[in-house]
Amino acid sequence: MHQLMMLIGLCIANWLAMMLIHELGHILGALVTGGQVNQLIWHPLVLSRTDVLPNPSPLIVVWAGPLLGVILPIIITALTRWLYRPACYIAVFFTGFCLLANGLYLGLGWIDQIGDAGTMQTHGTPIWIMICFGLLCIPSGLYLWHRVSQQVGLSRTKHARVQPTHARLVLIIALVCLAVGLVVGNHG
Repeated sequence: MHQLMMLIGLCIANWLAMMLIHELGHILGALVTGGQVNQLIWHPLVLSRTDVLPNPSPLIVVWAGPLLGVILPIIITALTRWLYRPACYIAVFFTGFCLLANGLYLGLGWIDQIGDAGTMQTHGTPIWIMICFGLLCIPSGLYLWHRVSQQVGLSRTKHARVQPTHARLVLIIALVCLAVGLVVGNHG
């Protein structure tokens, strides 16, 4: 039961937090370059998006999303390791999730020119750079997931050990994030 609580909580919380951090990158990119954020779309039931207009530096704004989307989780993991080591594996899992999500988004997104990958191509980013970003992020994310798979309940071995207190806390945080997203989130 704790394993299921942990996995459901991680899926919900990681998805919502990853989208929010990614969009925060776009927002910071816009603010630094003199762009104006017109709208932030963030809601549990839609893909997130940040609309910037005017956007004097579209490449900086578009790259700021996935870059902050992988750098900030790494910083969060380092801080968690330093401040509260017993729950560090949850931050490691989150970082792996963010690396995978952003890596897959750009590493494969160029094929159909979806979202940020399409914007990057429109403004001159070579496809090979997006592929390299994916090739760096995807294996790194999988490696991090592998390192904590037993602790989060993804391992089938008898050594899998989900902490009941952590599982309940993760699920509560996920449900709070979900409720906040449903109530105040903007779905366009």
